[in-house]
Amino acid sequence: MDQSQSNQSDRQPGSREAEMSGERGQAGETTASDMRRSDGGGAGNRFYKEIVEWIKALAIAGLLVFVIRWFLFAPFIVDGPSMQPNLETGERLIVNKIIYDIRAPQRGEVVVFYVPEEKRDYIKRVIGVPGDKIRLEGDDLYINDVRVEEPYIKEAISEANKQGMLYNQNGENFPNGYVAEDTVPEGMILAFGDNRSNSKDSRMIGFVPDDRIVGRADVIFWPMDKISLVKHPETVPADAE
Repeated sequence: MDQSQSNQSDRQPGSREAEMSGERGQAGETTASDMRRSDGGGAGNRFYKEIVEWIKALAIAGLLVFVIRWFLFAPFIVDGPSMQPNLETGERLIVNKIIYDIRAPQRGEVVVFYVPEEKRDYIKRVIGVPGDKIRLEGDDLYINDVRVEEPYIKEAISEANKQGMLYNQNGENFPNGYVAEDTVPEGMILAFGDNRSNSKDSRMIGFVPDDRIVGRADVIFWPMDKISLVKHPETVPADAE
């Protein structure tokens, strides 16, 4: 009996040590597992935050594009020869849509406006503003009974005259059978194409209401070798030349 008790006594310390060792192992495994789960959760949170930040950035960028495109600036493609020699078919322009919310159009400015009868935009140059009395006879333009020079087509007129021709060889004069009124009404502009012999403009379609003006053409951005600002020189009295 003493021997049996002695054997049991000898075995008890080892058993307790094994149990303690097992408990420590389980505790270690639990700690490592918890750490792995904790690390995984942190990585997931970081990934989620990055996704949210990207979505925010894209949303802000999209909003800016929308505001710029619809309220500030718009692209426009020149279609047709009516603004030669200053603008050519296929050139792409940036149109300033906000400028005429700040001030009225001025003579010499190149503007884009909507023509509802044709359901498309035109690009022409402002010749007359409200109150102006306009007369076009061949290549001679009169504003309020004063003959003026048009810097934007002066060279083209000179070249045509050297060949014994009018620059406005085949175009309409103004006023004419289409538009009999010669004075620009309030809230409207008179706009001609620079290519007077080949332009459908206010000489045929009449005065352009301010609320149909899209904006002012400010920049040629395509093709690359044509990148430049659109020029808007005002007419000057012929006697000043």
